Amino acid sequence: MVTSLDDIQSVKFWKAVIAEFLGTMLLVLVACGSCITLGKATAPTITQISLCFGLSVATIVWNIAHVSGGHINPAVTVGMFAARKISLARACFYVLFQLVGSIVGAGLLMAMTPVEKHGTLGMTLVSDKINIGQAVGIEFFITFILVFTVFASCDSKRKDLNGSIPLTIGLSVTMCHLFAIQYTGSSMNTARSFGPAVIMAVWDHHWVYWLGPILGGAVAGILYDHVFASNSSLQKVKACLLTSAYDDDKYQAHKMKIRIIEEEEGQKEELDFLNNENSKDDARI
Repeated sequence: MVTSLDDIQSVKFWKAVIAEFLGTMLLVLVACGSCITLGKATAPTITQISLCFGLSVATIVWNIAHVSGGHINPAVTVGMFAARKISLARACFYVLFQLVGSIVGAGLLMAMTPVEKHGTLGMTLVSDKINIGQAVGIEFFITFILVFTVFASCDSKRKDLNGSIPLTIGLSVTMCHLFAIQYTGSSMNTARSFGPAVIMAVWDHHWVYWLGPILGGAVAGILYDHVFASNSSLQKVKACLLTSAYDDDKYQAHKMKIRIIEEEEGQKEELDFLNNENSKDDARI
């Protein structure tokens, strides 16, 4: 893993930071826009909002993954940092520019929406039917699912699955939105909640959308990378905790061990005899 100093001095680093800004801005503009009601006939449904968020994430990740990794979410960035896949400087700048991008996206959405139709501008709000502890739990687990999916999809040493990584991540977002919109608005992304809150100046229980997603992202990243990853091992855990020059790439995926047991000739003949006798019994029946 490169150091923070190496990162900041790289042109690719600043391109990645700008990509995170642009990606988060577009996510908030388009996906939060799906929550706005312009008329009774156009009132959004949970399915519509869920699909818009999922497809928006998939599309944006597809566009910028090769530049920045396509985080567009502080929870994903924290998960990557907790697993030591990115430097501290990258993590800090990513989160900062994701938040700024979210504010700009929410501002553009407000500017392009009639004043009388602003509503909550797609804000995430905790339902009055649940308590704050439940809200934090919901945000923790839906973010855990998202970040766990990101790590599992981006595990380059896996050979068992093929398909579109961005679509897989987008489907996890859709799944969690279908479940959690009625509970907390299904944020699973601190930046997505931060922009509309700044523009609308509404901060009711806003800390829920920091605590839940950030914890969920960190736990998911650490758990997958050190327990479920194809190259997970105790040696890798120790290196991550104790070694300054930790490099995940040097740990190879585990190979499946297959034992071939050869039968002795006498056992084989006895087995063949028993199989023949069973066949005769079956024929009589």
